[in-house]
Amino acid sequence: MTGAPVSQPTFTTSWRGEQRFAVIRPGAAEMIIDGDRTAGPGPVETLLGALAACSAMDVVSYLAKRRTPASALDIEIDSTRRAEAPRRVMSTRLVFRLAGEGIDVGHASRAIELALASYCSVASSLASDLVIESQLVLNGEPHDVVQQQVKAVGA
Repeated sequence: MTGAPVSQPTFTTSWRGEQRFAVIRPGAAEMIIDGDRTAGPGPVETLLGALAACSAMDVVSYLAKRRTPASALDIEIDSTRRAEAPRRVMSTRLVFRLAGEGIDVGHASRAIELALASYCSVASSLASDLVIESQLVLNGEPHDVVQQQVKAVGA
């Protein structure tokens, strides 16, 4: 069962010269996206950063609900893009560098899987053929790379 679509707050993207654009939402700080990647991240970096942030929010929330909160989480992102235009992202790997006392590897892995496959709206909004891999590094110990299966969500 799906609910009715939810309207999102209106925001504006304004050209600031050269390849710089400000993303402006009333009551929030401006975010600069720079095609030259000098004054801010480029559009694709912004997209991948949103994927990482969206999934990280879900991972942190999941672990807190299990009463094993994270003390630190950094996500390293690599990607492969088409050589020709449109230079879309073909694959990406997110390395979740997670720390926290008492966090079980299985729970952390499950948190990442659920975040990317089911809960992260950014992941669900990307092209269905995008290959998303993840790797957990828990308290400094690396674990296997996993290819995530993002669920296709209807309109």
